[in-house]
Amino acid sequence: MTARPANAHQARLLRLLRDQGPNSRAQLGDQVDLSRSKLAVEVDRLLDTGLVVADGLAASRGGRRSHNIRLAPSLRFLGVDIGATSVDVAVTNAELEVLGHLTQPMDVRAGPVAVFEQVLALAAKLKDSGLAEGFDGAGIGVPGPVRFPEGVPVAPPIMPGWDGFPVREALSQELGCPVMVDNDVNLMALGEQHAGVARTSQDFLCVKIGTGIGCGIVVGGEVYRGTTGSAGDIGHIQVEPNGRRCACGNAGCLEAYFGGAALARDAEDAARDGRSVTLAARLEAAGALAASDVSVAASAGDATALELIKDGGTRTGQVIAGLVSFFNPGLVVIGGGVTGLGHTLLAAIRTQVYHQSLPLATGNLPIVLGELGPLAGVTGAARLISDHLFSPA
Repeated sequence: MTARPANAHQARLLRLLRDQGPNSRAQLGDQVDLSRSKLAVEVDRLLDTGLVVADGLAASRGGRRSHNIRLAPSLRFLGVDIGATSVDVAVTNAELEVLGHLTQPMDVRAGPVAVFEQVLALAAKLKDSGLAEGFDGAGIGVPGPVRFPEGVPVAPPIMPGWDGFPVREALSQELGCPVMVDNDVNLMALGEQHAGVARTSQDFLCVKIGTGIGCGIVVGGEVYRGTTGSAGDIGHIQVEPNGRRCACGNAGCLEAYFGGAALARDAEDAARDGRSVTLAARLEAAGALAASDVSVAASAGDATALELIKDGGTRTGQVIAGLVSFFNPGLVVIGGGVTGLGHTLLAAIRTQVYHQSLPLATGNLPIVLGELGPLAGVTGAARLISDHLFSPA
């Protein structure tokens, strides 16, 4: 993809076609503040760039029928969602429909070089399957703070070796296309906004509970990243003064008490202490426990597993309640790998938020699980790069 929109009108038209699919000139004209003649000029210029193509006759609205316009069907975006323990890679078309998706286990602590070898191998596999000849752009999510303008992780607590690594520059050279990089929870928020549970919400919070915990903040339909890109790092809000030591170096952080890593540690402690026969059996069989083991044990009615989930949900709800009181969102979305714990977790979060926050903030506040699961991050990554490419050069 070499062409870019020449002005804000063209950028608006491209994003409408991305978000709504093929449209007639008349339908586009209903949504943009342009005269018919000016609209015709901008659409014709986009047709000349090859970013959009004619796509059959539109439905008649009286008079001469016009052609539908759609984004070029050859456009391909790569979405990459790097987590602490796995990586998801997907290829989408210009409307951000996921055409192919691959996932595999991965340890982010192996460092950027090893991780990107896996990313590039998965991207090559998607290309070799015939889904894409090449990529017009790529969006990358990483599980740590990102200095957004440069696409560089900054002192990420669970990503040793990544501090200052030029992710955007390195992957752009390898993939041969523009690359944008963001925190993974921001991309989850973008994904749920584009195709998930937050499609109709302009002001919402998207909380990702995985190995760690983060929050995507969407204000007026746009992700809010803060001055330096660290907005939403709620896993390091203190929930217990002088509490457990956290990976970030501070004490009492939410992540020290909940999230995949903390839950697995507490489950193993419970198994060794004899508080859960179910967890003890799973620990003996596997040698280690994960959050998924707690979910299985809870589903079987294990009281200790249920208590671990409720305690974690209550602490998470305590932090979210503060955010709700401060931000007054219209929706709270809960996503990430630990949401496999399901409605026990969601109920604990809801109970704490509705109890702690003021009625004016919570009276009509849905707190729901995300709809897209692992596709939220890769869809959001594709959305991120398309937002960049569908902006004036």
